[in-house]
Amino acid sequence: MQNFIVSARKYRPQTFDTVVGQPSITNTLRNAILHNQLAQAFLFCGPRGVGKTTCARILAKTINCDNLSPRADACDACSSCISFNENASFNIYELDGASNNSVDDIRTLVDQVRIPPQMGKYKVYIIDEVHMLSASAFNAFLKTLEEPPAYAKFILATTEKHKIIPTILSRCQIFDFRRISVDDIAGHLHYVAGQEQIIAEEDALHIIAQKADGAMRDALSIFDQLVSFAGQELTYETVLENLNVLDYEYYFRITEKILQQDAPGVLLILNEILEKGFDGQHFLIGFGEHIRNLLVCKDAETVKLLETAPNIRQRYLAQANVCDAGLLLKILDVNNRCDLNYRISNNKRLHLELALMQMCTLGQEIQAETPPRPKPVRSASDPGYRIPDLPGTTSIKAGVKPEKKSPETSDDQPQNNSASDFSEEHLRKQWKVFAAGLQTDYPHLSTTLTSRDPVLKEAWQIEFEIDNRILEEELNQKRGELLEFLKQALDNYQISLLIRVQENQKEQKPYTDKEKFEKMADKNPELNKLKEQLDLDIEY
Repeated sequence: MQNFIVSARKYRPQTFDTVVGQPSITNTLRNAILHNQLAQAFLFCGPRGVGKTTCARILAKTINCDNLSPRADACDACSSCISFNENASFNIYELDGASNNSVDDIRTLVDQVRIPPQMGKYKVYIIDEVHMLSASAFNAFLKTLEEPPAYAKFILATTEKHKIIPTILSRCQIFDFRRISVDDIAGHLHYVAGQEQIIAEEDALHIIAQKADGAMRDALSIFDQLVSFAGQELTYETVLENLNVLDYEYYFRITEKILQQDAPGVLLILNEILEKGFDGQHFLIGFGEHIRNLLVCKDAETVKLLETAPNIRQRYLAQANVCDAGLLLKILDVNNRCDLNYRISNNKRLHLELALMQMCTLGQEIQAETPPRPKPVRSASDPGYRIPDLPGTTSIKAGVKPEKKSPETSDDQPQNNSASDFSEEHLRKQWKVFAAGLQTDYPHLSTTLTSRDPVLKEAWQIEFEIDNRILEEELNQKRGELLEFLKQALDNYQISLLIRVQENQKEQKPYTDKEKFEKMADKNPELNKLKEQLDLDIEY
């Protein structure tokens, strides 16, 4: 019986051209060989399974080849290449930093470096998982790494660059390997399947690539496992069944039911998912990724961030066209909060069902928040909403200049006399919408507005209480914008705003440095004497 060789070893790249997903690194190494600009030490760092050790071996083999091609590829015919391919090269040494991490191991290595190569140009030392070396071993390695003999080259590989001491980093050329993209992994799996005469569906290979999370070695291991189960034909359903992956179809169906505000339909689909044995949190993670994919499909420039098979991509584009971006953001927010609290929930199924039913009502809330005017006002939750700018400030939306207002028009002057009726509940909803729009650029002011609810008084007067004068000044900076927003959103141009500072508080929390000092001085009067003696000023 012939020994089985896993695909990760059988199809390991042998030249720079066959390395998948690292073109910038392979091109740099190739040019360094062609122009005879090889450093004495290299550090390859990055996630697992992305080609660090593979590139190290290709580099070691190439620089010792006697008959390099014009593109710096090894010939595979000279004695050096043949011995390397047969794992019998005396010029290339591979060490595991995890098991050779002591000072004595490094001293032995340093002694070996003194002996020149008997055949070939260079002695190459590949140290994998180099971050596992002890601090003493690193220090013993410093001098040799900085000034090795001309024939010695060191290639260090690690998944944890931050654990390597700076003195080692400064002596190496550092190459950061990236995660391999889903498309690149799927393409390589397609090549392997063709070589093995396996019929594999494109969707199935994309699922394997997504499950591998950027690691080619993991993808090939999963591929071998699935081929062992399915034989010579690899289907989408087979991959879903064996990898415990939820079908895209469920996410599309649930999204459709949410758009239709069909809560019973959503619960029935969820029941199907749970009966198949999927965990609720597994569903939440997948559904959050689904909503994220719909959001990136809302803009032609972000569609490239979608990592799915081509036919699935078309389904995302079609469903994204019928979804409101504001609604998708609200659904994603509910999904995220449900995910955060899922583990601590006593009744996990009920917790999940409540979240899905809340998603079904979000469409009704958006409709209720839309004012009944001929020209609907865009809410702050919409992606294109821009809060009007103050004179002299830049626009919140990049590339848009602030609108100029006529000198006769002020923020507090109504543009017409309409005064539609509205409830205090509707007022509070619009108040929170405005506060949410300030979260990115004015987080402190957004917190101030959401700390208390506004109160609706007679004659359309809105009263809002704050804690101190400093907060009053901050709020006054956006007072005009807030008032104009409320007038438009509530269709009432007779609204007025009264900001009231709470007086006679029993214990007011100090806000500024001056208030903090005064409170400390009340408890310890000696602080005032110290301030006068040192001639100190307390910033307001």
